[in-house]
Amino acid sequence: MNTPEVASRAIERRSFVVTGLVQGVGFRPFVQRLAQEFGLAGFVLNHAGEVHVEAEGAQGALQRFEHALLRRAPPLSEIAELRSEAMVRDGRPGFAIVESVGDSRALSLSTPFVVPDIATCEHCLSELFDPEDRRFRYPFANCTDCGPRLTIIESAPYDRVRTTMRGFELCAACLAEYRDPNNRRFHAEPIACPACGPQLELLDESGRPIAGEDPLLGAAQALLEQQIVAIKGIGGFHLACLASSEQATRRLRTHKGRDEKPFALMVSELSQALELCELDPLAQALLSSPARPIVLGPRRTGLSVSHAVAGHSPLLGVMLAYTPVQHLLCQAVGGAPLVMTSGNASHEPIAFEEGDARARLVPMSHRTLTHNRPIELRCDDSVVRSQGGSLATLRRARGLAPRPLALGRRLRRPILALGGHDNASFALGRAEHALVSHHLGDLSNAQALHAYRAAIAHYEKLFSVEPELLVHDLHPDYASTQVAFELARERGLELMAVQHHHAHVASCLLEHGLSEAVLGLACDGSGLGTDGSIWGGELLRCDRLGAERLAHFRVLPMPGGERAVHEPWRMALAHLLDAGAPPSALAYAVDARALRVVSRMIERGFNCPPTSSVGRLFDAVSALCGVRPNASYEGQAAIELEWAAMRATDAASLVPYPYRLARSVGTAPVEVDTRPLIREIVSDLAKGVASASIARRFHVSLAAALCELCCLLRAETGLTRVVLAGGVFANTLLVHDLEQRLGQADFALYRAHAYPIGDGGLSLGQLAIAAARDRQES
Repeated sequence: MNTPEVASRAIERRSFVVTGLVQGVGFRPFVQRLAQEFGLAGFVLNHAGEVHVEAEGAQGALQRFEHALLRRAPPLSEIAELRSEAMVRDGRPGFAIVESVGDSRALSLSTPFVVPDIATCEHCLSELFDPEDRRFRYPFANCTDCGPRLTIIESAPYDRVRTTMRGFELCAACLAEYRDPNNRRFHAEPIACPACGPQLELLDESGRPIAGEDPLLGAAQALLEQQIVAIKGIGGFHLACLASSEQATRRLRTHKGRDEKPFALMVSELSQALELCELDPLAQALLSSPARPIVLGPRRTGLSVSHAVAGHSPLLGVMLAYTPVQHLLCQAVGGAPLVMTSGNASHEPIAFEEGDARARLVPMSHRTLTHNRPIELRCDDSVVRSQGGSLATLRRARGLAPRPLALGRRLRRPILALGGHDNASFALGRAEHALVSHHLGDLSNAQALHAYRAAIAHYEKLFSVEPELLVHDLHPDYASTQVAFELARERGLELMAVQHHHAHVASCLLEHGLSEAVLGLACDGSGLGTDGSIWGGELLRCDRLGAERLAHFRVLPMPGGERAVHEPWRMALAHLLDAGAPPSALAYAVDARALRVVSRMIERGFNCPPTSSVGRLFDAVSALCGVRPNASYEGQAAIELEWAAMRATDAASLVPYPYRLARSVGTAPVEVDTRPLIREIVSDLAKGVASASIARRFHVSLAAALCELCCLLRAETGLTRVVLAGGVFANTLLVHDLEQRLGQADFALYRAHAYPIGDGGLSLGQLAIAAARDRQES
């Protein structure tokens, strides 16, 4: 009879298949070390998008091995699933890492995952600044725990021969590290050193190489001389200058065609960031995380930072250096904060190829610091902030994309969701996961559209997805919708249209794993509604299958269509006329002739599409308050109205303006009537009330109206869960006010965290809706 002790010593062989983020994170070396620890024989390999292990040894050792696989996995890995089954014993000794397998049969059975680019780890930083180390001051130091991933991978599985590092043959010293299981560079695919790896090169203002000068020190010297330097990074080029230089920052604005939108700053240490911004514990953790995003925080006073960096913004965007080149540059300029902005002109995609960078960036810069490691995929910096102590992702890109999100149920077929037009992203759905692309910007020009299509093709290849269903926004003129039509014709694929605001809410539903119906507050700039008008201030009864419009803000004309987005005074005029208030409230900013012309447009309904947009309401109030009658970038009027509201200190500013909730008929959607609010604002302006107080009262009023609306609709529907969705809720002040009111009214509140609450999250919502509808139809 076998005792437990005898059974634990019985020799068995088992296979283990691990899926998730398990390639490019040191998983195979980790497995080999575990096997040695538990006295097991066998092998480990990358097999398409998975790690396959065969291990042979005592039964008890195999059990402990399986437990350790889950409990002690490398910190950068994320295990989605571990499958195990018994096998026939082999009997051969030793445990090895063997060559990866990437055949088409394997790829058809699994979805490969790719790790985002990872900031330089502390071990590599220590070597970088150690004069005794062979990688001292080497700008491309990396190991299993850090370095480029997504931006250098050409195809799966993740091996050096399938990355842009394949042209750099390892020297004997690097090869020894690569093959040593006890070395942290064991099977680190981007491994390099000064003898065998990529090298820097410095170009002059004409794009010619500068010989006989240390490229990095030459770039640093140019920065110290208040010049602009183009710098090739992990996912593309940056344009950099000293943040303290008014001359350099103004010149940079001129070159980029970026009049007022704030620039991001880079420093190398958290302590330096804390000298620039007030950062709560979450913001500090985000800033220091391996993703190294740009983090927004309240700026400190008395900074030696040029006014041209961020104007009158109470916030600064700051990030920590995340590559060896950046760390070395920060040291070489004595720790002075650097402007580090994307290498492009406004509305263009970031430059990442040498020829393109020389054509577009050399004319903007005095020096170009480049290198010979090719970039496979361009990728901007991510942008996040702490919003009431929880994460708000404003731009999901480097360091965050393309981490997968579990769908909860298996898809019937592969899906490609094309997203929106501004702040574009796309999402691939395969098996049980969603893969949302990095931020791809505004699709309004040919270069951006080309980059968008190229990224789709790259993701399809990298993740081995051949979509069978294409999902797009309801708006036929969005560039993403046009791409969906083109792909459908080219490939003979089925199309599905999804309403914009339903997608906004569904994105949050998927992120939080919600499947039941909710009250969805969808507030943004614009999105085509099912009635053909421009929505943007909606309360929807939503689940993943469908949406019903229960309420909306008062519908007004949008004079000049898109022109009103750039000239907020137009929406202010529409609101004044609608409320029966005099247009003279805008005389401070607009001449009488322009007011007459646009007033006639509104009266005649000429080029005045109807809209319920809360984003446009923000624009109107911003213009009325004298904050921003004209805007130079998307959302500027609303953003600066929030800044103004943050300055209010008087108790009167916390009293809501009047508004009205009403139905035209018994079953019609409830309307939020803003006319009383506009009339009271005009009255306050006439009394000389400060714009900061008016702005604060407006925020309070909006929160009060939305909360009352939810209470009214809860009584009718019984729904107690509220989802905030749409770009309006990037406004921290509004979210704070609304969360307080909804919490006091006993609602459960949800909003996006890991994915953008604005249009950057649309593709995820489209995918969630398509998956639910596709399952129902099957």
